Amino acid sequence: MGTSLSQQILRTDVAGMPLEWVDYRCAVRLYHTEQVAYECGRPLFRLRGGINARTGQRTVVQVSSIIATLGHGASYPARDAYTPPLNNHTLFRRDADLCLYCGEHFMVTELSRDHVTPLSRGGRDAWTNVVTACRRCNNHKAGRTPEQAGMQLLAVPFQPTYAEYIYLKGRRVLADQMEYLRAHFPRQSPLHARLKHAR
Repeated sequence: MGTSLSQQILRTDVAGMPLEWVDYRCAVRLYHTEQVAYECGRPLFRLRGGINARTGQRTVVQVSSIIATLGHGASYPARDAYTPPLNNHTLFRRDADLCLYCGEHFMVTELSRDHVTPLSRGGRDAWTNVVTACRRCNNHKAGRTPEQAGMQLLAVPFQPTYAEYIYLKGRRVLADQMEYLRAHFPRQSPLHARLKHAR
């Protein structure tokens, strides 16, 4: 169990729907307050606490990579009612760090957000109108639509569901967490194919 304490834990509701990423401190609090209903993932950490004055035993908490929790807090949003916040980190991750014009992979620092229909032409800053583009392609396209610039869009931009967004927000998503989240993606999600190619 030599996992770094910076590893995120996937928290779900009691029905197993993904809710959020939590750090080990939050996870230990959930265990301590008996809000963990069950665990799905593999053991990540074994944390030792103080000595219980009554029993003389040392407190030990084993934290798993996926924990289902009782009680209130975050609740799972209705699929159609949820629009995840748009930011470059999750956008670039949605598009697998690929320029959707030239098809090349780039470092995050070389990527930019392109509005398929430019803002100057009435386009919106929304998931379904933005794609990842390398700086060269974005500069070449400028304030034009892909058709006007003679550029072909390689994939249709889409708005992630809540489970997809949880995946996109994650840092160093472990294999068991990935498998769990993928089971909650819509069957037709473009992320299935992108994750298969990323292996």
